[in-house]
Amino acid sequence: MASYPHLLAPLDLGFTTLKNRVLMGSMHTGLEETKDWNRVAEFYADRARGKVGLMVTGGIGPNLEGSVLPGAAMMVSQQDVDNHAVITQRVHDAGGKIAMQILHAGRYAYGPKCVAPSAVKSPISPFAPTALDEEGIEKQISDIVSCAKRAQQAGYDGVEIMGSEGYFLNQFLVTHTNKREDDWGGSYENRMRLPVAVVARVREAVGTNFIIIYRLSMIDLVPNGSTHAEVVQLAQRIEAAGATIINTGIGWHEARIPTIATSVPRAAFAWVTKKLMGKVAIPIITSNRINTPEVAEEVLTTGCADMVSMARPMLADADFVSKAMAGRSAQIAPCIACNQACLDHTFSGKISSCLVNPRACHETELQITPAPIQKSIAVVGAGPAGLSAAITAAERGHNVTIFDRADEIGGQLNMAKQVPGKEEFWGLVDWYRTMLSDLGIVQELGREITAPDLRGFDEVIIATGVLPRDPGIAGQDAPNVVNYIDVLRGKAEVGKRVAIVGAGGIGFDVAEFLVHEGISPTTNLPAWMHEWGVADPAEHRAGLAPEGPRPHAPARDITLLQRKSERPGKRLGKTTGWIHRAALNMKNVKMIGGVNYEQIQPGGILVSYGEGRETPDLIEVDTIVLCAGQVSERSLADTLQAQGTTCHVIGGADVATELDAKRAIDQGTRLAAVL
Repeated sequence: MASYPHLLAPLDLGFTTLKNRVLMGSMHTGLEETKDWNRVAEFYADRARGKVGLMVTGGIGPNLEGSVLPGAAMMVSQQDVDNHAVITQRVHDAGGKIAMQILHAGRYAYGPKCVAPSAVKSPISPFAPTALDEEGIEKQISDIVSCAKRAQQAGYDGVEIMGSEGYFLNQFLVTHTNKREDDWGGSYENRMRLPVAVVARVREAVGTNFIIIYRLSMIDLVPNGSTHAEVVQLAQRIEAAGATIINTGIGWHEARIPTIATSVPRAAFAWVTKKLMGKVAIPIITSNRINTPEVAEEVLTTGCADMVSMARPMLADADFVSKAMAGRSAQIAPCIACNQACLDHTFSGKISSCLVNPRACHETELQITPAPIQKSIAVVGAGPAGLSAAITAAERGHNVTIFDRADEIGGQLNMAKQVPGKEEFWGLVDWYRTMLSDLGIVQELGREITAPDLRGFDEVIIATGVLPRDPGIAGQDAPNVVNYIDVLRGKAEVGKRVAIVGAGGIGFDVAEFLVHEGISPTTNLPAWMHEWGVADPAEHRAGLAPEGPRPHAPARDITLLQRKSERPGKRLGKTTGWIHRAALNMKNVKMIGGVNYEQIQPGGILVSYGEGRETPDLIEVDTIVLCAGQVSERSLADTLQAQGTTCHVIGGADVATELDAKRAIDQGTRLAAVL
């Protein structure tokens, strides 16, 4: 009997059957925009070989004005059909099914030709949209229908019509963006005309034996968004119009409530989808922060949905489903919802990938193949760089020994996992531990390694990480000064009033660690909802609590300081930085940039401001925490190189950037792939 009987059960859609209840949700990877169709096809085929039930592509524009940005992928010509046929053929050859997402961005389109129901500019785009007239609305419907027909011609098994996250169809639904007074605005009956008409006309165009998924916003999380009654009404009309499946959308992109970041509890919005169960007869898919087979099975077992959508977990491990089927779920590389290599890349115009799996979206370039010559390889340092190198080398057939002075693997991941909101790092370290054991990698932990210990190895990889940078502040040896390592390891006493020197990623992590007390909201859904002001949409429109966010009282009075005059936190993750800043602002954390550290005194830290070192100011605190950056720990590498021993230096030992596990893992994997 399967370990996950609900997750792995087939889903009969009448004219076709999905092999299991796993949907690989749509992701904007940037691959379609490369126009390297072999590369795009291999990305999807790899997931098809991993046994996922159904995949949905990244959003494909139906026309120029609806494209998310200039140059984005569209389906508007026969050439587009031919290009996409490469994808569908490869997926079908691998035994998979795939649907194309039709994405009309509306006022979210990043270009001057964007259109919308009303000329209401989005807060996340500099372009004001043009309000559509009757003829313009008809053009959008016709273009979406034509896009669906071309997808069918290209061999897709279906389409997903994007009607959530605040995109075009969603914009017609709510008075927040629809100010019209004609038949496309005003009453809800009028406002939902467009999505219903789109589904009905797509169904008419593609016939009966073609999957139509409608992505419906279950909870908007923006002012004047939909009520739950309106969501149910729309779902029923979408079903009647011919949809095969309803997929869940959570929150608009402009919402100021996190929905998919690592600090969001697992399956945080499955309860919203459950409220729609039984109101329609077609299958319902739930989504957001479902990242293990166990979580997915629980969601299905408790009746929250008929199917689960997992997008980023399929970046982390293309074999997610096949490993679950084989009883090897402990070997599934976990999605930690960090956004660093996926969404941050997407919104920076880069090709997406995955922090824990650098091969994601690089399948044709970064190949892990058996080594032609089996070697003995020493890896010194069991942080993310060393672990990724060791595992990749062992997968290729090398004999690997990993060393570390610490008693446990993980390196600085073991500090990151202590931070409230970063609990997913526990699972990442557990996965590394599983892989080391299953691959037979020899572990030499709890000992200091010297150059003689490395004699006899064919290859030596140095991944010894970083050391804290000395900020050189007068008085920093005082007893009221501690470093971030001791704080995160619980080895330092910290008072109620704290100044943190350094407001980079580590400084923000330390602030999160110190401002919380008790159970992390990330592991307590009611507490998290209370903290961010999320309510039941059946009680409060759009799921916004009328009193707004209600964070718990901060455990300490914290001041974040940095030398740079820019806004503290500016260089944090593109899609998550605002969450960290907002969370600390809710806890009354003071953030001050442009300071000079003059002296640490018994009563606090004396700072001045600007190049002129003006306005000396004593910030009165009990404890000063030093988070002033890192330097590479290269002592062993320097010794080896001085004696003529060749070694490979990776991770923080190579470049001491902030806790950049993304670069470290990528570097370790790529090195081991060619040894």
